[in-house]
Amino acid sequence: MMGQAGNQDQLFYSFNLDEHVPRDHLLRGIDRFLDLGDLRQHLAPFYSHTGRPSIDPVLMVRMLVVGYCFGIRSERRLCDEVHLNLAYRWFCRLGLEDKVPDHSTFSKNRHGRFRQSEVFRHVFETVLRRCMSEGLVRGEGFAIDASVIKADANRARGVPGVEVVDWRKEEASSRAVREYLDALEAQNASHEDASDDQPPSTPPKSVSLTDPASRWTAAPAGPAFFAYSTNYLIDLHAGVIMDVEATPAHRSQEVDATKTMVNRVEARFCVKPQRLVGDTAYGTASMLGWMVQEKGIEPHVPVWDKTERKDNTLSSSDFDWNEQANEYRCPQGHPLRSEWRQFTNPRSRITKADTVIYRASQHDCKQCPSKDRCCPNTPMRKIARSVHEAARDVARAISTTPEYQQSRRDRKKVEMLFAHLKRILKLDRLRLRGLTGAQDEFLLAATAQNLRRMVKRLIPSGQQEVAMAR
Repeated sequence: MMGQAGNQDQLFYSFNLDEHVPRDHLLRGIDRFLDLGDLRQHLAPFYSHTGRPSIDPVLMVRMLVVGYCFGIRSERRLCDEVHLNLAYRWFCRLGLEDKVPDHSTFSKNRHGRFRQSEVFRHVFETVLRRCMSEGLVRGEGFAIDASVIKADANRARGVPGVEVVDWRKEEASSRAVREYLDALEAQNASHEDASDDQPPSTPPKSVSLTDPASRWTAAPAGPAFFAYSTNYLIDLHAGVIMDVEATPAHRSQEVDATKTMVNRVEARFCVKPQRLVGDTAYGTASMLGWMVQEKGIEPHVPVWDKTERKDNTLSSSDFDWNEQANEYRCPQGHPLRSEWRQFTNPRSRITKADTVIYRASQHDCKQCPSKDRCCPNTPMRKIARSVHEAARDVARAISTTPEYQQSRRDRKKVEMLFAHLKRILKLDRLRLRGLTGAQDEFLLAATAQNLRRMVKRLIPSGQQEVAMAR
């Protein structure tokens, strides 16, 4: 007679979750460097002392770290993965019988008090301090760059930027729209309070009805779309992200974000770089003036220069500048001056474009044998000199040094971080709307990248190879 297998459930069992997580797992390295000991204290003012207990904020942050480290973009899927994966449970401090938060409750807490408390900025800076304490930040050289990330906005749900939209409709009163309107009101108030006249801003080509703060762009080539830019400020020693800022995908706002991040890092961590590396977008006259004259930072940046002519006529660089005389000299030796006669009340001569116009004498130009190569279509030669030209000269001088060539090679580190962000962490399209939603996602992604960077740099290579591949 064939025997019958027993099917009796075991009454007692012993299960150690720690023993079932591989020693070379990436989360073991991240757990070593992630310290959330002061998180509850930071969030205490945003929780009520009465009523039903809420989700543990440490659990929520650990779950979000798991999601961004492993490219799990859906909150519903993240909750399922933490429920099923033993390593995720171990990292989140959950036992086998502990319940994972429901995805709807998870989302409500994340988008509520977490956003109000700037907890993601707090976690990012906590991880950054650990990077600094581990010696991964030297503060000698920083690099700056921006990358375009698609917004959660349909291309078809847009209207021309010049069209008047009634944003007060009930169906349009989403959080992203409310944030957009609040930002517009704050911007209008700042323009009204400004002492000088501000030039009118150019309206965008198209405005999204679902996420109006995003910007219509075709930066990566191909069909245009609504997008935000994630701006990274990194330390060049180990590629640690020092700060991150979300902006609409517009070049001027990306450049302005650089000032915000450099000032914030200096204020909070007392770190200011000796050199700042960037591409041509950061080589504008005003930006170079800010680096050199205000911050004392060496600009390892190509100069944004439109003065060079390509029609075989003389460019501004063919004229000699005399600082003491405050004038240019043309190749024929004739002066170009900003004023040819003295005024009782001195004038600055600074235009709205922050330039000073230097003009030659019409009499000199009329008789000059080089007029056809200098100013063939005008009676006299004019040169617009930026008020930040001295800073531009500093950048030009730096561009001839071997250190500048090394900086150009170092700048690839920030580009590699963007490639890692989109291909490994899967952040090529946002899931949250509004500028604050983009900021939350970019901060969490940068936190995950810094944590992974510490694991790669500080854990022995024999363990990290398997861990980073998981």
